[in-house]
Amino acid sequence: MKKNTNLRSLAAQLIERVVDKGESLSAILPGAQKNLSDKDGALLQELCFGVMRTLPQLEALIGKLMERPLTGKQRVLHYLIMVGLYQLLYTRVPPHAALAETVAGAEELKRANLKGLLNGVLRQFQRQQETLVAEVDQGTQRYLHPGWLLKRLQTAWPEQWQQIVEANNQRPPMWLRVNRQHHARDAWLALLEATEKHAFAGDAPDALRLEAPTAVGQLPGFEQGWVTVQDLSAQRCALLLEPQDGESILDLCAAPGGKTTHILEIAPQANVLAVDIDEQRLTRVRENLQRLGMQADVRQGDGRTPADWCGEQQFDRILLDAPCSATGVIRRHPDIKWLRRDRDIAELASLQQEILNAVWPRLKRGGTLLYATCSVLPEENHQQISAFLAAHPNAIAEALPQGQDNGWQVFPAIDGGDGFFYAKLMKK
Repeated sequence: MKKNTNLRSLAAQLIERVVDKGESLSAILPGAQKNLSDKDGALLQELCFGVMRTLPQLEALIGKLMERPLTGKQRVLHYLIMVGLYQLLYTRVPPHAALAETVAGAEELKRANLKGLLNGVLRQFQRQQETLVAEVDQGTQRYLHPGWLLKRLQTAWPEQWQQIVEANNQRPPMWLRVNRQHHARDAWLALLEATEKHAFAGDAPDALRLEAPTAVGQLPGFEQGWVTVQDLSAQRCALLLEPQDGESILDLCAAPGGKTTHILEIAPQANVLAVDIDEQRLTRVRENLQRLGMQADVRQGDGRTPADWCGEQQFDRILLDAPCSATGVIRRHPDIKWLRRDRDIAELASLQQEILNAVWPRLKRGGTLLYATCSVLPEENHQQISAFLAAHPNAIAEALPQGQDNGWQVFPAIDGGDGFFYAKLMKK
């Protein structure tokens, strides 16, 4: 990519691929950032994530500013206007620079004939900003969530849905997990504070929340495996699993490997098999193991057909981080709001049920299976586990801290962890 790439036009192209073509921002953004400086890569991410977070508001503003929407080959300019509006509303980019760079983006998109239109729309917004924003921030639109998801959240969590939505719309905190094999948490925190960066302890023993997100290269000992970036809620999975040295442990749906490595930090002599259906994402598991100097058996496989990747092998403990709607991690992946559909929830619940039923026979008697999702929807969580327990008399659910019947639902919290669910199942 050329060094003089216009970041606004690049953001508009990525946003078009997500909204109109259904591609995942997490999948396409790293390729676009590859040849950019750290500073430009961070700005590109901020523009893409920001537009995804505030999409309904930006759509409504364009509806007020333009008589007819841009369609067909001009559609990418619709998203370029969004990028301009987002900068004027939410960033510290000086308005004159935001305007100039956004209008220049039309040239890079080979739409120089529409620079005047872009300039006019953005300047009109500047003149009427207060009135226009007040007009569009009405009704359910101000929650910045698709109607189907808002309805599900309101039905499932009548008292908590606003808290969930508010947390979803924030920039996520950056959580770290200190590798206890190298440092106690406070000892590593002292190394961090010597670099004039600050962090706060979380309620998991190795967890720290950075005061401000930073590049991993700035973290003491990151390349040596002293610390890993992992959300507080994700860290609870290995802790609740309680792995022991010498045990045979399956980490299913393991990519990108954060939980695999956490298991080995807690029980370095455990025999861990890490399995994921996506061969490409298993590369990340291997990279994480290598950075932390750890050994695990890493295999590609479908959770519904364990015989294909482990034969008749049985395990002392199984961590199943089940495929889910990811409605608990929207603040980290705001494109989820626009990529998911209402019908996906039943399909995902069915897939989770298939995997649970398939791997349960692979758990030894007296063994533990920890079922986890990064979802806040009952169909994937409490209801899933209730149905499983009803169908399997040899399964019992262990009570968890602050848990309800059959599991523990955590909601995303602005300064806390992501939305997560855990159920700890023991085989009689």
